[in-house]
Amino acid sequence: MASLLRLCLLLLLLSSAAATSPGRLLPYDLLYADGVRAYFARDWGRAAELLQRALHSYAGLRAARRACRAACDGEAAFAGGAAGAGPWEAALFGPVLQRADCLQHCLGRRLGPAPSAHRASRAIRRDFERREPYNYLQVAFFQLKKLDRAVSAAHTFFVANPQHLQMREDIEKYRRMSGVKSDNFRDLEATPHWEAYEAGLQHYNADEYLQAVARLEESLTEVLSALEECRALCEGPREDEDEEEEEEMQPGLYEAIAAHYIQVLKCRQQCVLEIATKPGRISATEDFIPSHLDLLQFAYDQVGNQALAAECAASYLLFYPMDEPMLEKMKQYRTELGEDATVTARESIQQYVQRSLMEKKLIYYAVEHLGGTFNDPDLWTPDELIPESLKEKHREDQEKQKQETPDVEEREKRGPLPFEGIAVTMDSRQMNGTQRVVFDRVLTESECKDLLQLTKAAGEAGDGYRARRSPHTPHERFEGLTVLKAVQVS
Repeated sequence: MASLLRLCLLLLLLSSAAATSPGRLLPYDLLYADGVRAYFARDWGRAAELLQRALHSYAGLRAARRACRAACDGEAAFAGGAAGAGPWEAALFGPVLQRADCLQHCLGRRLGPAPSAHRASRAIRRDFERREPYNYLQVAFFQLKKLDRAVSAAHTFFVANPQHLQMREDIEKYRRMSGVKSDNFRDLEATPHWEAYEAGLQHYNADEYLQAVARLEESLTEVLSALEECRALCEGPREDEDEEEEEEMQPGLYEAIAAHYIQVLKCRQQCVLEIATKPGRISATEDFIPSHLDLLQFAYDQVGNQALAAECAASYLLFYPMDEPMLEKMKQYRTELGEDATVTARESIQQYVQRSLMEKKLIYYAVEHLGGTFNDPDLWTPDELIPESLKEKHREDQEKQKQETPDVEEREKRGPLPFEGIAVTMDSRQMNGTQRVVFDRVLTESECKDLLQLTKAAGEAGDGYRARRSPHTPHERFEGLTVLKAVQVS
């Protein structure tokens, strides 16, 4: 009871300090909570200040973790071991202890004496990932008559939430307002690698290969940097699915270490999907890093720099060593450069591939021997890396998906659709999920408009009855309403 009281007093002190310590990096979840409270109290000035500080604190926390991880990577190996410990334990846990000590001191210098105070709940982290603070900010700025900042906040939120109907309407209203400039529609959370990548693609498609090379190289550098930041953020506390696990069911020392380590490795592996998913999009760009190298090798070839074109081709072959078109290009480059020329893959790409393969081996070993699942995010993972027992399950999953997605002949055997004039435009395979289908010509244009109006007026997250999101993923927006609500608002 006494410890609980001390914890409550600490939270109260931290919360009250949010308004009195503008120069200190305070926990972003407390600033966010205070900002939302001020918002609903219609204290727009205070809400705007606190929400901006929460965003600043969130960015500062990520930067601190990234910087400390990089600084502690260079720490020397631990020299000694605990008395009575075996050599392998000293070799394993010595560097772990030193790394923990380094991180604790580094984060303490950057965040204050209690770095653990900056741990936020999963719900709060999700809000910041979805840019929810900007949704509040745009209203606060609008009420403060700071139209340019309101537009920027609204646009920043809308980029990551393009299906948000209310924000879409707000954006259109802003466009019609006098005094609003096109420059005001800025994404305040724009990721450098996506800006460079899309600019590079535009130059590439316009056959402007010199400019394409510059922007694609910039994008690849930023991608690898963003990947390191994402991986650093994976090294947080373990997130248990069942936090109320009985004490006698707690795992032992090595089981607990293994479980947490594998969780971190899986998180690191998924980082490539996070980096390859453009804000506001549902799915990631396939082979995001290999595609950079493929585009670069062609662009370098077009500008006459065969040496760098060959380097990019060799780097691409690290992912797909049996890719015949790229192997043919390598033969061409070797002929053009001469037999004495040395062609090697980029060191940064070699390190990336080697590290990823090492992590995959550990994860697949854990899944095979300790249980669990792993959704490999990469298409280029070598088949021989996957244990035979897991290959069989993978094949079974593929066969099951084929059975659930009937082909054209099977659909024809089942007969016509129950309504005339309706066409299937996308099936489950194309929509990347089971029990999904897109029909065309189901409703008239006026009926569609009526349904959209009803959804805007009374729609809520989920199916409208129990807020069930299935079969939609967290990256998809699913809204519905009950028949009663539809009648009430119509």
